[in-house]
Amino acid sequence: MAPSKPQQSSEYKTSPAPFPLLQSSSLALSPFKQWVQKGTPWIWFNAGAVAICLLMVLGLLGFIAVKGAAHFWPKDIMSLVYEEPGKDAKALLGEVQSRETISRQRLQESGVDVSNSNQEFFQRLQLKVGNRDITGLDFVWVVDDFTQKKNYPLDAVMIERREWGNFYGFIEQIIQDGQPIAAPMDDLLVQLQPLLQRANQLQDQIHDIEVGDMGRINYQLEQLRLKQKRLQLDGQNTPQNLAQIAQQQQQLEQQYTELHQQLSQLSAQAERDQVTVKTISGVSKTFSLAKLVAVYQPNTFSGWQKIGFYFSKLAEFVSEQPREANTEGGIFPAIFGTVVMVLLMSMLVTPFGVIAAVYLHEYAKQGLLTRIVRISVNNLAGVPSIVYGVFGLGFFVYFLGGSLDQLFYPEAQPAPVFGTPGLLWASLTLALLTVPVVIVSTEEGLSRIPKSLREGSLALGATQFETLCRVVLPMASSAMMTGLILAIARAAGEVAPLMLVGVVKLAPSLPIDLNAPFIHLDRKLMHLGFHIYDVGFQSPNVEAARPLVYATAFLLVSIIATLNLSAVMLRNRLREKYKNLEN
Repeated sequence: MAPSKPQQSSEYKTSPAPFPLLQSSSLALSPFKQWVQKGTPWIWFNAGAVAICLLMVLGLLGFIAVKGAAHFWPKDIMSLVYEEPGKDAKALLGEVQSRETISRQRLQESGVDVSNSNQEFFQRLQLKVGNRDITGLDFVWVVDDFTQKKNYPLDAVMIERREWGNFYGFIEQIIQDGQPIAAPMDDLLVQLQPLLQRANQLQDQIHDIEVGDMGRINYQLEQLRLKQKRLQLDGQNTPQNLAQIAQQQQQLEQQYTELHQQLSQLSAQAERDQVTVKTISGVSKTFSLAKLVAVYQPNTFSGWQKIGFYFSKLAEFVSEQPREANTEGGIFPAIFGTVVMVLLMSMLVTPFGVIAAVYLHEYAKQGLLTRIVRISVNNLAGVPSIVYGVFGLGFFVYFLGGSLDQLFYPEAQPAPVFGTPGLLWASLTLALLTVPVVIVSTEEGLSRIPKSLREGSLALGATQFETLCRVVLPMASSAMMTGLILAIARAAGEVAPLMLVGVVKLAPSLPIDLNAPFIHLDRKLMHLGFHIYDVGFQSPNVEAARPLVYATAFLLVSIIATLNLSAVMLRNRLREKYKNLEN
């Protein structure tokens, strides 16, 4: 007889579903409420916020790029007759810079009589008429309704001058070696171009002699003067030493005299050719070709000629020296100063920030004092940048720089060497400004490295220092690069502290040249951020400088992006290199 199966208790026949209340409640919810509970709306909300921010950034960059890049495109020269009600008619010649719609009330407030018109809004044009040395104004506003006889004369020329800005008019005569050139009016510009090219080449030679050869001789003479004074202070001013210095000074002065004679000859050759230009109002003015940069007839340009003109002006903008209180010419010294200062700052901030982070995470005892230090480092990141500038001026420039002058440069007294704002102090101030970012990023990278890797290295016989150098730091290198990227992004755009510790409106010479010791950390420098502030808010000709503000701002953003992308690429390579070790 088969044994009977034991009966199971009723409480074990069916297992209850886990969390029955949650299941029943979720089934009771509508699809919309289930969609809300999953958090999907917040995902879409965050994605939309990121997209809006990205569009705003791209829109701002696009606006700056368009405003800045449009400045270099050649504009046609318009001539017109402008006659306001109750005033005499006047002929104008220039480039249309902008157009705007203005209300009747604002137009009356600006002094224009529109009482005979029933219009509520008027179109107004801004003309760049140049000829500032004659009219006193670069720009004028004209109401479109009061203009007549508009045309674009093919023989109108735009003359780019080394001083006083652009000049607009018509070529009357070319004078070569004191004799007028007999040529048809239509052929005058063709005859002028080789003479102008020759004058520009002579001006380049003059500039090379003044800045290069004469600058080198002046630098060497100054070094000899300081050497002679140092011998006097040390009591070594023997006749033999003084005679040797005097002989070197005599040789340098002889070279300087020869260069000065050569410079006079080149200047006379550059001044020999002239051109006479007549304005649209009938005023004639004669210019030496040595004072001109270029002469154009934009109304005759073809499409390809306009493109060539555009890129030539763009190249001039990034490679030439500034002119006319930084409102014309190029910005190469500012580009050079910005890049050199950021690179030097990076070389200073990286080791100090990494060493501080390594000590706090690997060596320091984790207690109250360490927590206070971390809190202080985090708080330093929120200190206003101008405070760092004041600290840099007081500590680096006056205290540290003044002490260096007393110890190592007594012969230069009372003129300061390092006791004045310069490249070194500007870089150190920015390094101090950005070191909290590097410390925090590096310490976070060190905390992500598994403890087992450190223990395994120590178990194999490596010391703590060997483990740090060969295991920990290589794996944390991507975090270090992240800190450096953030430091570059902040430091490159800072302006306020740099105004106190080394950045100037116009630096007479670059901080790097061919004179020993080649890198002059005591020299002042130009900076793109300060250049934007100076041109945009301190310029005597704001209207002419406004397009350069946009162009310089876009260039600064491009340089920061280039530096950051270079650091990002290096960080990614390091991350890929140590990815397997981390896993």
